[in-house]
Amino acid sequence: MPNWTHLIRFVATEDGQTHLGLPVRETSHFSRDVGLDSVNGVEIKAYLIVGDIFTGTVTKHIYTVSKLLSPITREQCGYIRCLGLNYTDHAKEANMQLPKAPILFTKPRTALTDPYPAAITIPKCAQDGTSDYEAELCVVIGKSGRDIPEEEALDYVLGYTSSNDVSSRNLQLITTQWSFSKGLDNSCPIGPVLVSTSVIPDPQTLSIKAIYNGQTVQDGTTKDMIFDIKKQISYLSQGTTIEAGTIFLTGTPAGIGFVREPRVVLEDGSDIRVEIEKIGTLVSKVKYEAL
Repeated sequence: MPNWTHLIRFVATEDGQTHLGLPVRETSHFSRDVGLDSVNGVEIKAYLIVGDIFTGTVTKHIYTVSKLLSPITREQCGYIRCLGLNYTDHAKEANMQLPKAPILFTKPRTALTDPYPAAITIPKCAQDGTSDYEAELCVVIGKSGRDIPEEEALDYVLGYTSSNDVSSRNLQLITTQWSFSKGLDNSCPIGPVLVSTSVIPDPQTLSIKAIYNGQTVQDGTTKDMIFDIKKQISYLSQGTTIEAGTIFLTGTPAGIGFVREPRVVLEDGSDIRVEIEKIGTLVSKVKYEAL
């Protein structure tokens, strides 16, 4: 595994080029929230990382961040695996039985998008008053494997970041297959920081929140997952090669907008944030495409 602890991908002020970097002042004992810093106009500097996310080495050369990007590119990500109904409180609010095995759906890599200032875009087909958020811990796989034992599963993880499984509920509920309703373009922002397993040795101890226009709408903990990260990787690698660069979206806690009273909908121009302990805040603006 590479020697960085926190990785960002960004456009540099100095040369206008895209680079990987370790934010200055990031250590295993101190972490700044670069997502909030970006929104609030706080200057972000980063040590240049040479190589890619899998082999990168931190240098002493410092760049200034002009714009944050998702830690992993669409080209590096061959597959986005997503878990449905994976928190006990979310299954309860949806009035659904706890699943006996992980419920899998997928997103195309065209769903991946950057954190702020990029936007979640709501296309014409989803502008029906049911666009919803789902705060989720995102796992990035660092090496390929198949038939992975649970006790070895975390050895295959490169790092963790924040994600938002943006969903069109009307499109979701008219079919038993969820991939289309959750796979629209730019419906999967991730980032802004990829945090290594050396900083997060146990991913089942993290608080996770969604904050919509300043109001906390989801407030949970990853310890409430029905199938933990080890189980997810082990189960889904049965007879199936999990390639490096694969992303796992690991489920969402209670509080989704569709079941709240009154219902909460992602409106044009709104602000939705995913805040995860030890990672920071993924900030996204919502933009409705022109009709």
